[in-house]
Amino acid sequence: MDLTLILLLLAGIVAFFVFLYFVPVNLWITAIFSGVKIGLLELVFMRIRKVPPSIVVNSLITATKAGIIITDETGGNNVKRSLKASDLETHYLAGGNVPQVIKALISADKANINLTFRQATAIDLAGRDVFEAVQISVNPKVINTPSVAAVAADGIQLIAKARVTIRANIQQLVGGAGEDTILARVGEGIVTSVGSAASHKEVLENPDKISKLVLQRGLDAGTAFEILSIDIADVDVGANIGAKLQTDQASADLKVAEAKAEERRAMAVAEEQEMVAKAQEARAKVILAEADIPKAIADAFRSGNLGIMDYYKLENIQSDTSMRESIAGSGKRKGGSTTKKKE
Repeated sequence: MDLTLILLLLAGIVAFFVFLYFVPVNLWITAIFSGVKIGLLELVFMRIRKVPPSIVVNSLITATKAGIIITDETGGNNVKRSLKASDLETHYLAGGNVPQVIKALISADKANINLTFRQATAIDLAGRDVFEAVQISVNPKVINTPSVAAVAADGIQLIAKARVTIRANIQQLVGGAGEDTILARVGEGIVTSVGSAASHKEVLENPDKISKLVLQRGLDAGTAFEILSIDIADVDVGANIGAKLQTDQASADLKVAEAKAEERRAMAVAEEQEMVAKAQEARAKVILAEADIPKAIADAFRSGNLGIMDYYKLENIQSDTSMRESIAGSGKRKGGSTTKKKE
């Protein structure tokens, strides 16, 4: 008997806690005393739909105390009403951050920024922090650009850093470009302004020209931010790109000239080898012709066109010619040696 009572008691306790889980009476009482009209059965249905009632109720209480009013379009007319639990529950089921939206609406209302509930939920579902966007709209944010290298017309490289003051554009937060686009456009504007300068000294003397030129380009078009100011924080002189390019061009021209000279030398060597080959061919033909002389003399003897005395005379003439050539050659060598001794 005692065991049965204990089991019944435990079952009653479990049933009580299950009842409190599905029927959050404490939240309902808190909402009633806070001026939020919500039914107890509605809280039960939230629990069944796996929506935390505490998030919805606490957000409704905060919005009600802050006096948040939303606007609906009904039949072409704008009807203002208070937030309902179904509005927040729908946003939660869509994957939104309900407390963050409520904080953003309160902050925008206190700062007199026109932000509707529909815009806030759309911004939140787009993946942006709507509360941070409102804060940036109230208190502009400063972002620093990375070092941007640009070359002036005189070939001197300048490395600039800028500070961009931006303010969130609530109307463009959905579908508008982010901070990365702002930084990229500012960097492009710095490169353009420095490149259009005739000398790097002009940029160093008046760095504010870069800011003015960049601001005139309307770089915040299509972005989620409004550019308030662009301040050049630092400008450093880099390398002499013009001189480096000229040096590289001269080196390339030298290599081309060396290649052409080597080509001409190779052609000259080829021509010389061709001439040597032709000379050797001519010499070979002469040797072949000289080899035919004894045959011709023998044929002349056989035919009777050449006598023995004629042959002796021919030999004497050749001997005399060889002797004179040798004497002439030795005289040249002696003269050359004498000249060298006199010198």
